[in-house]
Amino acid sequence: MITIIPAIDIIDGKCVRLSKGDYDTKKIYNNDPLDVAKRFEDAGIKRLHMVDLDGAREKRLINYRILEKIADKTRLDIDFGGGIQSDEDLYIAFSSGAKQITAGSIAVKNRELSLSWLQKYGQERIILGADAKDGKVAVSGWQENSDYDLIPFLKDYWKLGFKYTISTNVDKDGMLVGPDFDMYRQIKEQLPNIYLIASGGISKVSDIEKLSEMKIDAVIVGKAIYENKIKLEELKPFLC
Repeated sequence: MITIIPAIDIIDGKCVRLSKGDYDTKKIYNNDPLDVAKRFEDAGIKRLHMVDLDGAREKRLINYRILEKIADKTRLDIDFGGGIQSDEDLYIAFSSGAKQITAGSIAVKNRELSLSWLQKYGQERIILGADAKDGKVAVSGWQENSDYDLIPFLKDYWKLGFKYTISTNVDKDGMLVGPDFDMYRQIKEQLPNIYLIASGGISKVSDIEKLSEMKIDAVIVGKAIYENKIKLEELKPFLC
């Protein structure tokens, strides 16, 4: 059964969503991310994907106090990303209550540091963030493209010991047009044992059902919930 992971993205301490990673498209959904997190928990959700969008843009951890508050006031298992660029950032994220962190831009820009985190904290706590735009891995809050092709990049890090990965087609994110099924199919065909977390474009429950049929391990759902395209009660069959 696929695991449902709602998303909370933070700008200026508020719960927001972007379209295609464009900060100019910011839409505020709630001034209190804790309120949103509690609503997810009350619906039976166990996991939460939280992104510090200020941190992703500024390349340093910024909204860790909100992480701390949600971790303290809920029982959600939080994976946290955005702006984690140093050992200090990582220490703050874990000390603030993150169960896992997502190593995205840093995996492209500083391979040695990423691998040191994997060795120190173990593969259960470090998620590889590998988001794609035009087939290339995107970094820095999706504001830049790298020269790395997505699947070879994933294969390389899988061989080095990374077990979990979150992958988003940037052009699908926040657009409510359905996920990039072909991209996830190709990843699973070439890396069948990777724990793959799909993200971006989810617009209806049938998208989740199809990903589940494809044996995708987990899915991050964001704007579809906030825009009431998917109601929390519709997710109950996946929460058993």
